[in-house]
Amino acid sequence: MSPFESILLGIVQGATEFLPVSSSGHLVVGQRLLGLDLPGVAFEIAVHVGTLVSIVWVYRERVTGLAAGALRRMRDAWEQIGLLALATLPAAVIGVGFDDHIERVFDTPHWAALGFLVTAAILWSTRTPLRRERSLRITPRIALLVGCAQALALVPGISRSGTTVAAALWLGVAPLEAAAFSFLMALIAIAGAAVLAAPDLAAGTSGIGSGTLVAGALAAGLTGIAAIHTFVALLRRQDFHRFAFYLIPLGIGFLLYLNLKPS
Repeated sequence: MSPFESILLGIVQGATEFLPVSSSGHLVVGQRLLGLDLPGVAFEIAVHVGTLVSIVWVYRERVTGLAAGALRRMRDAWEQIGLLALATLPAAVIGVGFDDHIERVFDTPHWAALGFLVTAAILWSTRTPLRRERSLRITPRIALLVGCAQALALVPGISRSGTTVAAALWLGVAPLEAAAFSFLMALIAIAGAAVLAAPDLAAGTSGIGSGTLVAGALAAGLTGIAAIHTFVALLRRQDFHRFAFYLIPLGIGFLLYLNLKPS
């Protein structure tokens, strides 16, 4: 794997991880269309660390505030941490309990094509709640329901950021708070995925140089920062639903490709 390929894949990861277009779905499309043999867990961990750093950077005041509050045993900080943990629970339970089924779904590319269309419908539906002037605080009930939306994103093609923000908007959460909660949830999800993959990394050699891994991580992190800012800007302008214009032709086109391509 060359540094150029690492940077290119890092850019794709950083963009699709945070924009509501599904990084897992694009992974399936890339493997199918280009015959990609993506490098092993070393590269996956590197780009996930890059995207994790991008969240910490964009929401650094929120993250440091929560960390400081937790160390000082402040009730508000621990309540927010508890809400994030509660929201992470559904995806964690389903991911661990149905791991084999999820792997089979990833091996069936039609799921990714359908997932793109489902995500497009979810994003299009946000036009209504975005026009409302509502700013409910995130309660345990809302956190759990947003967490259930996150669990849907275990299916390739269904965007984690798109479904969680859409769910929060429909539940009455203000747009910018919905985005912040979604990305802070991603901190736990991404860190958890990296930790789970670490034993596989330790068990074997990746064959990828450290410089190449760093290049991919930096590309993912810098692209992730830009993607988060783009995501938030579209929410502010109430243009969040416009990602559907990308996902609908992508989903239909990929379905046609899968059904018409000679086996």
